[in-house]
Amino acid sequence: MPTAQHAALRPRRHGVFNAIRLNQTPRWLPRWLLFVACVLTQPVLAAETPKAPAIDATTATLQRIQTAARSLDYSGVFTYQQGGNMSSSRVIHLVDGTGERERLEILDGDPREYVRHNDEIQCLIPEKKAIVRQQRRGDRFPGLLIDDGKNISAHYNLKTGKSLSRIAGRACTVLELIPKDALRYGYRLCSDAKTGLLLKAQTLGARQRVIDQVTFTSLQVGGKVDADQLASHWDTTGWSVIEPVLAPIDLAKMGWRIPAPLGFRGITQVSRSMEPDRKVNQLVLSDGLAAISVFIESVAPAHDQELAKGAVREGIMNIFGTRIGDYWFTAIGEVPAQTLRELAERTQYVPLPAPK
Repeated sequence: MPTAQHAALRPRRHGVFNAIRLNQTPRWLPRWLLFVACVLTQPVLAAETPKAPAIDATTATLQRIQTAARSLDYSGVFTYQQGGNMSSSRVIHLVDGTGERERLEILDGDPREYVRHNDEIQCLIPEKKAIVRQQRRGDRFPGLLIDDGKNISAHYNLKTGKSLSRIAGRACTVLELIPKDALRYGYRLCSDAKTGLLLKAQTLGARQRVIDQVTFTSLQVGGKVDADQLASHWDTTGWSVIEPVLAPIDLAKMGWRIPAPLGFRGITQVSRSMEPDRKVNQLVLSDGLAAISVFIESVAPAHDQELAKGAVREGIMNIFGTRIGDYWFTAIGEVPAQTLRELAERTQYVPLPAPK
């Protein structure tokens, strides 16, 4: 669960499409998905937050982990593992008079860097000599929460280990978030006993099977972090700058009836301009830990032969696509495949009457 922009390797906590490799994207998916390695699942416009219940022990524990990720100075290398595949990333995070500053460097495969100052992120893509500017999400590893976490205890039970574990040479407390239904995955966390910083996170499927995990292999916390490490390795002079064009929308008023799974609520609804003459509507749903992104685009004649109903899995990320009327509907999330299938199959589009 953890999610770091885990370096463009996995969606959610580290970007929803990050886990979809450009050369592995299934043929039936819309072509625009091939370009989303840096941006698509980052919520940009927050929906109004409903009144939340008082903070309970679960919320307090998770908020401590989240606060540590945002307020501490630290640097280290963490690995992301999915099955037999493993990749590494280096993160440097400092808090100074200007706020949070961070650089995340992907150490394996195609080079990528994410340079962040507070809520602004620049994703550097060296092979294209391009910079994608975007807004941050709050849950990248070693962060955890997508929102304030006050509704999580309604859908997960928290279990605390009786003894300490050890990660990257640091004592840590083992925590398990056990889902109360089959709509979501469970998580096993290890947070630093002294600071609360998340050191390891595993996503758990049926029978506690580990689907994927992210863990620090080396870590420094505090004054030993060198601010010079925040500087990018790349000279970006002359690189193109890409800024997604976004506009708030209301899918319900557009005729869409999208039933959120129990415990999930809307975080963002936006229209994205993917090409000069092509727009994709996006809805982001979250239960505070897991995220689901829904993408809706018109079916163009040129694409109609390529798109077919189906599902695919990339580690923790499941993807389900189907045609609804004259639209292609794609649901992507770090939830069980059946959750996405039910979401897609229960979605309805009721065309609005033409204006008189």
